Amino acid sequence: MNPNIERLQPYPFQRLRALFADLPAHTAPPPIALSIGEPRHAMPPFVAEVLGASMSGFNRYPTTRGELALREAISGWLQRRFGLARVDPDTQVVPVNGTREALFAFAQAVVDPRPGAAVLMPNPFYQIYEGAALLAGAEPLFYPLTADHGYRPDFAAIPDAVWDRVQLVYLCNPGNPAGAVIPEADLAELIRRAERHDFVIAADECYSEIYRPGDMPPPGLLGAAERLGNTAFSRCVVFHSLSKRSNLPGIRSGFVAGDAAVLQRFALYRTYHGCTMPAPLQAVSRAAWSDETHVATNRELYAQKFAAVVPLLAPVLEVSMPDAGFYLWPRVPGGDDEAFARQLQRDANVTVLPGRYLSRPGADGDPGAGHVRMALVAEPEACIEAAGRIRELLERT
Repeated sequence: MNPNIERLQPYPFQRLRALFADLPAHTAPPPIALSIGEPRHAMPPFVAEVLGASMSGFNRYPTTRGELALREAISGWLQRRFGLARVDPDTQVVPVNGTREALFAFAQAVVDPRPGAAVLMPNPFYQIYEGAALLAGAEPLFYPLTADHGYRPDFAAIPDAVWDRVQLVYLCNPGNPAGAVIPEADLAELIRRAERHDFVIAADECYSEIYRPGDMPPPGLLGAAERLGNTAFSRCVVFHSLSKRSNLPGIRSGFVAGDAAVLQRFALYRTYHGCTMPAPLQAVSRAAWSDETHVATNRELYAQKFAAVVPLLAPVLEVSMPDAGFYLWPRVPGGDDEAFARQLQRDANVTVLPGRYLSRPGADGDPGAGHVRMALVAEPEACIEAAGRIRELLERT
């Protein structure tokens, strides 16, 4: 067996099940899950029609690179959304079966597992980054995301000796779980560091379309690169998904875009990896990337939930409106996030995720401990009901 498999840590939801294993089963009130970031809004109205019209595509093997029409729709969306002059659909776009698969596979293709190899990632983080680094034969290194720095990375605080070891840097922008947006100036400085220290940047931008209506859209890595004069997106690769943007987590559709030389090697890896998107799902994806109406509706619905939930929780929790995304990242009374999650599960039948399940302890402590993550993905009524139960519970304890 691959010995690196033994280095993998339990997934957050496995730890959550163990945390609740001894709690009695609830019959009332009905359960409300705020623990997992699975969108529950209605899928776009055109999906069923497009899928039905393209069912015959299931009778042929899809190609690794995907159909040109889908790659053209993706490159067009990137150009419109991030103000890019050109994204070549032939060399700079690879459709993937959801960004979870791609974020993991990317490290396997990029990392040279020589002694001292390292992959740098945020803390708290999406655990796929850590597992990808470990199974690629590299050491995961972490940069903390704390309130002191607005839950944004402080790249200047990382010594050159660390940068010299790093082959790959994972970003999540907007961030999961705190929802902070990294300014374009900081992205540009990271690109300059990549040029000086010769590493690749993998920007997970899956939450980029869930921002407050009326706000400026979050910047992207490719836009920062182009405005630096890096029109080839050298060392820059972005990951986008239809799961959050279009409420389509079940079709497992996303894409990777950026540096053509890097993507050529990644596409070769995926030829052997065997993950390809069926033609009917490519047709649905093409339609989704070509439409913004459903995305604006989605954004407005999240904004309504935040506007209702945050004022309900603010009197009893240290909570604030995130820049983007659909999570809340409050500090918990008493500072014990596991105890708080158990209390909510036992006494209110509301499930949240302890922050320490998304982070790793470091020299300055554990940046996830003392927080919980709440995903406002359920219907508005359920989110408001959950907030009301939490407030009532805390007011009487």
